[in-house]
Amino acid sequence: MKIQILSLFPEICRAALDESMMKRAQDKGFATLEALNLRDWAPGKHHVTDEAPYGGGPGMVMKIEPIYQALEAIRTPETKVILMTPQGKKFTQSMAESFAKESHLIVLCGHYEGVDQRVADHLVDEEISIGDYVLTNGAISAVVFVDAIVRLIPGVLGDEQSAQSESFSSGRLDYPNYTRPETFQGWSVPPILLSGNHAAIEKWRQAEALRLTTERRPDLLG
Repeated sequence: MKIQILSLFPEICRAALDESMMKRAQDKGFATLEALNLRDWAPGKHHVTDEAPYGGGPGMVMKIEPIYQALEAIRTPETKVILMTPQGKKFTQSMAESFAKESHLIVLCGHYEGVDQRVADHLVDEEISIGDYVLTNGAISAVVFVDAIVRLIPGVLGDEQSAQSESFSSGRLDYPNYTRPETFQGWSVPPILLSGNHAAIEKWRQAEALRLTTERRPDLLG
């Protein structure tokens, strides 16, 4: 899989792409990840990428020309272009699983007061939001988006069951986990986990996952 992030602040992305699971995915040849500077496609010696909005209003809007030129240069017939924007569909685990099956993603990062609406209307395939809040720029949300996808590429995690048992993959939150020491500061591991009875442990875990989901995210239960 190849993922290219188009941003005015590519260094924000590169710092994350070169660490942890995303670095491992690249080192093992499972993914090619790039953060590209959108200004490289902006005309003129000043490489201007934003202008005041028509109709007035606060802030600046990202221009369509540099985005168009960048996409013309790097997209292919197999490419899916994603725009990170607060106006997009809320990102979910099932969406991450779907995107992980694509061969090439271009992730476009918004900034300022957003991008020229013609970008969303004519140049991208999907608009995605990672939550109901606003960030300084889309580079941060792009890194979250890419990380959630890359870890689902077969072979990246090593243990395929890890991704299958995580929160949201099963439609529920994950169950609680414990490790050594058995007791710390008077806080003890639930006895069932020390019993060696794997059927009982699995039953307990499923019950705890349901309890936590019911308490914290009942919307996941439909």
